[in-house]
Amino acid sequence: MENEVLEKAFQDKIDSGIVIEPKDWMPDRYRKQLIRMMSQHAHSEVVGMLPEGNWITRAPSLMRKLILLAKVQDEAGHGLYIYSGTETLGVMRKDLVADLHSGKAKYSSIFNYPTLTWADMGSIGWLVDGAAIVNQTMLAKCSYGPYSRAMIRICKEENFHNKQGYEILATLMKGTPEQRAMAQESINRFWWPALMMFGPSDKDSPNSGELIRWKVKKQSNDELRQRFIDRSVEQATAIGLTLPDPDLKYNEVTGHYDFGPINWEEFYNVIKGNGPCNKQRLKARRDADSNGKWVRDAAEAYASKHN
Repeated sequence: MENEVLEKAFQDKIDSGIVIEPKDWMPDRYRKQLIRMMSQHAHSEVVGMLPEGNWITRAPSLMRKLILLAKVQDEAGHGLYIYSGTETLGVMRKDLVADLHSGKAKYSSIFNYPTLTWADMGSIGWLVDGAAIVNQTMLAKCSYGPYSRAMIRICKEENFHNKQGYEILATLMKGTPEQRAMAQESINRFWWPALMMFGPSDKDSPNSGELIRWKVKKQSNDELRQRFIDRSVEQATAIGLTLPDPDLKYNEVTGHYDFGPINWEEFYNVIKGNGPCNKQRLKARRDADSNGKWVRDAAEAYASKHN
């Protein structure tokens, strides 16, 4: 009975728009959902450094190299920022990282695809970071204080990443026929995986209803995906790119763009660990953890000696 009273009071706070802070009472399920969601987000930021890190040494100019280095550094900071926020829910960062390395924890499926050309740096910035911005601007208004506040800074930096990616593609589309073909080929590969970033359709999503009721999410997967598609079409047209969907057309009745079916079989296959780069990405993270152990050991030894 007492638990029911607490849960009702908690939901009343949520419905009134009151932000939940770490020391506030919260249902165990709310805490677990936040840990799952926030840790997956942090893992995605850290693993997301790998596809772009692949091109740091091969960037076409010093300026491009400096910008890409800054972007990858930002992603590392985002991951650490969100890990810190997740720790306010009573979990240890080392345990979250251990879950990632063991394959128990998930991260965004998009980062299990290879970056084959320089144009992919544009596609990731424009499409992947663009999809992240659509998601994260909603999270900046979510009901859990540490998560919502983290999103404010992260969204500002993601907007820079998004513009950087779009500028790469726009520059390529003004270039040689080979450069234009490279940009279009990259978009052809990344468009559909970018749409999958929003998660399964609402009817198949096991968590969306609960997260929306608690105002952790403010819009459903399908609503966010539609918003992303609507804004992407005109941006693509402006620089001469064609989105690889023959069913994509404006619907005058709904005021949105209709689009073709998403290959959810591919999505679930990647989530299960069978994507093009799943094993490669996890191996890179495990290797980095192993190779950096001496630094952590030295820091701990120094701290214990001087405390």
